[in-house]
Amino acid sequence: MEHYTQFAELFSYPDTDIYEKVEGVQSYLDEHYPRAGALMEDFTAAISGTPLFELEELYIRSFDVQAITTLDIGYILFGDDYKRGAMLVNMNREHKQVGNPCYDELADHLPNVLRLLPLLEDDAFRTELVDRLLAPALQKIIGEFDPGKIEQKQKVYRKHHRTLIESPAGSRTIYRLPLMALYSVIQEDFHLREEIEPQQSSDFLKGIGTEIELESFDAT
Repeated sequence: MEHYTQFAELFSYPDTDIYEKVEGVQSYLDEHYPRAGALMEDFTAAISGTPLFELEELYIRSFDVQAITTLDIGYILFGDDYKRGAMLVNMNREHKQVGNPCYDELADHLPNVLRLLPLLEDDAFRTELVDRLLAPALQKIIGEFDPGKIEQKQKVYRKHHRTLIESPAGSRTIYRLPLMALYSVIQEDFHLREEIEPQQSSDFLKGIGTEIELESFDAT
């Protein structure tokens, strides 16, 4: 399970060690999970030739500001429903029991969940966590990187904001590759039957419109 700790580093805000971290994951996958390794190759090649400040901007465009998606799996699955609140309470308890720090992120943030997996002693609970929460959330996150959905989000932002963080078309979907590699590894480790469904719908696009409407309301 320790390879999930390595994966967590790929989905954390990039630092100066990101290049070594990506190469480490690539090497591990090539040896132990060749199918996932093949999915990661283009991401690894792109990262190796990209300056850190551009990687930081790419991460923000993908997951933070005017983002393609979010890495908070509870929000991906439940939005602002009360179910997410209950999930966060339970996840916080699990993190505390095994001494897994969440730093400045919420308990359902993908890197925190990945770091939690190897620390859990209850195999049945770990499998349930993956089957019911992590795997379905990953499917939806991957689906948000569909080019058609990205363009829809861009249109919403252009309509409501004068400025927009632009990015080359190819880089918009680059994080989809390590996400797919992660899902492939989870499939092997936990014997999942579900295939990735990149066209799967979610409420994230609706959430963008709602947030913009709230911002406009607050501004008045």
